[in-house]
Amino acid sequence: MESLIGVLQQIQEIVWGPPTMILLLITGLYYTLRLGFLQFIHLPKAIRYIFEKEEGSVGDVSAFASLCTALAATIGTGSIVGVATALRVGGPGALFWMWVSAILGMATKYAEGVLAIKYRSIDENGEVAGGPMYYIEQGMGSKWKWLAKLFAFFGAVTALMGCGTFPQVNAITESVSNAFSVPIPLVGAVVTIATAAVVLGGIKSISSVAEFVVPLMAAFYVAASAYVLFNQSAALPGAFVLVVKSAFEPTAVAGGATGAVIVSVMTAMRTGIARGVYTNEAGLGSAPIVVAAAKSDSGVRQGLIAMTGVFFTTIVICTMTGLVIITSGLLEGSTLDGGILSNAAFNAGMSGDMGMYVVSIGLVFFSFTTIIGWNYYGERCVVYLTDGVKYVMSYKILYILCVAVAPYLSIRPIWYMADITNACMAFPNLIALLVLSPIVIAETKKYFQ
Repeated sequence: MESLIGVLQQIQEIVWGPPTMILLLITGLYYTLRLGFLQFIHLPKAIRYIFEKEEGSVGDVSAFASLCTALAATIGTGSIVGVATALRVGGPGALFWMWVSAILGMATKYAEGVLAIKYRSIDENGEVAGGPMYYIEQGMGSKWKWLAKLFAFFGAVTALMGCGTFPQVNAITESVSNAFSVPIPLVGAVVTIATAAVVLGGIKSISSVAEFVVPLMAAFYVAASAYVLFNQSAALPGAFVLVVKSAFEPTAVAGGATGAVIVSVMTAMRTGIARGVYTNEAGLGSAPIVVAAAKSDSGVRQGLIAMTGVFFTTIVICTMTGLVIITSGLLEGSTLDGGILSNAAFNAGMSGDMGMYVVSIGLVFFSFTTIIGWNYYGERCVVYLTDGVKYVMSYKILYILCVAVAPYLSIRPIWYMADITNACMAFPNLIALLVLSPIVIAETKKYFQ
């Protein structure tokens, strides 16, 4: 097992090396400049659009339900466990690079939304089929179909063995078992049955659950985090200074028998950007798959709504998780990691074990919605790969089986696998976003004129 983990770690460091990070940052920076800092200027309008009803002629779900489904797939373990892991590996500076990736990623996610609506189509069942594989083939031309197939392949793999199943289920079972002393097999069985009940109903069933659960749980988690930060408000100014300072110079965090590990700037940057993409999926290409299903005739309008997902996921929720951990003092004062570190940090700011219950409840609902959201992403990738819907049910059964076995897998290689498959999805999508940028810019200018 240790040799496998070592190999996966080496691959992760390669695929999330300078080329990937530069491509992600350049794509976001390019769109930020060419679109006139759209993510800052039009954020209030984008948030308003979320609550304004627009019924388009094509689409399976409302714009709000589409956003909630996209948020369901992003606000998962990455927002709680992933942030804790990033801070442990990359130090406080990792949070700064998560902010950078999110700010630039909002422009990237906007572009994905524009292209998703423009190049979507209808499958044999009358459901919308869209996403990077469609705007790669239709926007760049049929000679690039191999690139679209490559994205769809890694999308299906990521859903089955990366973001969609293993990390989420493992987080749920471990958290519930630790907090409520429920046997892991029982928790795994309940999660499997609940997943099957939702995903077998298709996108409308998935979006209905997401539309109800996501806003409720996000509000609950933000309120609990705000309460902890209020109790630790004296440490907040120092936490912000530490985050920014650690982003540009080596810093020490607790770890191992030596008592401290020196974290380099490159490690902080790589970890922060990788975890940022894991949490908000900007540039990954997953969100456009469900954005395409929105009942909207305007790609620009839906792109603006889509970019708010990055803001809510990383700028709001991940930041609150990170600040709770940093202000607790446990990052330097202990070797705790992952969900255990998050539990301890929230406990430090609440009476008794209330913090542990907040994290556990948040993980259960956030992770479950991520499971059902990624099922839809993988399903649409399979439809594209097989040129039809005949294998959709087989895929769903395989997905449910992956959920069933996830509680019994080791968590360390799972995180490396998720990072690797994320990077493999991002490359084809980022290439398409850069090639098709004139279309995004033209559509944007036309809309605002």
